[in-house]
Amino acid sequence: MSCTEICLRPIGFVRHGFSDEVVRNSVEGVPGCVEVLPEYADGLLNLEGFSHIIVIAFLHKTSEDDRKVLRVKHRRLCRLGIDIEDLPEVGVFATDSPHRPNPIALSILRVRGIEGRKIHVENLDLFDGTPVLDIKPYDRGRVVQDLKQPWWAEELERRIRERLGKTITP
Repeated sequence: MSCTEICLRPIGFVRHGFSDEVVRNSVEGVPGCVEVLPEYADGLLNLEGFSHIIVIAFLHKTSEDDRKVLRVKHRRLCRLGIDIEDLPEVGVFATDSPHRPNPIALSILRVRGIEGRKIHVENLDLFDGTPVLDIKPYDRGRVVQDLKQPWWAEELERRIRERLGKTITP
């Protein structure tokens, strides 16, 4: 069996100044910016006007032990008052848990403005200093019209809606 080595270089970094704990405990994320490195600044041309972007990042604080975890519970839902015992254990590929073999994050962020090499955003669920691997515009071609989820995800979403009065994806 051979291993393919993949070498990725950051195109920028997440900046917001909040502690890891504040980000970890935030239900809807924090405001901040994605700061693109100078050599990639031209890649921002005509990005303004998109209301949202997709940011692909490397979760640099995920430990080697966390990379071995394959089953998890949606622990962040405990902050919403859901008992950990009521949460199903699921495979990491059925969650957005940072505990996964390849700690890659995908975040959809609301754009508040672009200033030079900085994209000011809301809803950041990434730690300050997180390396950004890519940025893509979120456009109508990416909107899923017939979304389906398993029963347990629907149930968690219902409970969150009851507690918060709005929908937040588990």
